[in-house]
Amino acid sequence: MTTAGTYTPKPGAAPLPRMIAAQAALETRMLLRNGEQLLLTVVIPTLLLVLFSSVDIVDTGKGEAVDFLTPGVLALAVMSTAFTGQAIATGFERRYGVLKRLASSPLPRWALMTAKTASVLVTEVLQVVLLTVIAFALGWSPHGDAAAVLLLLVVGTAAFSGLGLLMAGTLKAEATLAAANLVFLLLLVGGGVIVPLEKFGSTGEQVLGLLPISALSDGLRDVLQHGAGMPWGDLGILAVWAVAGLAAAGKFFRWE
Repeated sequence: MTTAGTYTPKPGAAPLPRMIAAQAALETRMLLRNGEQLLLTVVIPTLLLVLFSSVDIVDTGKGEAVDFLTPGVLALAVMSTAFTGQAIATGFERRYGVLKRLASSPLPRWALMTAKTASVLVTEVLQVVLLTVIAFALGWSPHGDAAAVLLLLVVGTAAFSGLGLLMAGTLKAEATLAAANLVFLLLLVGGGVIVPLEKFGSTGEQVLGLLPISALSDGLRDVLQHGAGMPWGDLGILAVWAVAGLAAAGKFFRWE
């Protein structure tokens, strides 16, 4: 026997943490089901690591090629997910009105961006685990402090996320698609991922070293390949990009 009020509906939004978790899970499932983004975030970094570690194509200096390449490929994986993949996905969500509808839901806009960031972090964890296993199979011998590596990856993610959201929130979806892929290719070549920056001459090395992908690649390489402590210079460059990118995205992002 039931008492009065047992089945009385209680309309209202779910608790905010539950809404963020549900949206983050949805964003992650959508990302993992997207074949094009999986190609960009998983397949390409994996192929680059295996190919250039196995075939002597680029002079990576003294030591094993995999020791030089793995930090750069880890940086590339962060960029492909936090910048390229997020920019393209968010740009088309904006075009089709998805963001506009979500913005009118009980989920606050900042919570939606938090859920997107959480989805990026989950994807990056999967990428890092996969690439680390492959690198060990290829003979990788990492050094250095794991805490320094983690901090570099987190700040690097913030930097690329800010830039990706800025692009997605200001350009049309088609322009975002073209620009994000072009930037990915240019930074793959000129960001110290595969080709050492010193190959571009002293001036080119100094200029390219200010890019977030270069700072993340070099920082990870200093720690993982050379066993150095925290690379404060590279971390500082990433922090500047993170603050500038996130601030600009927060100011100029258009939801429609």
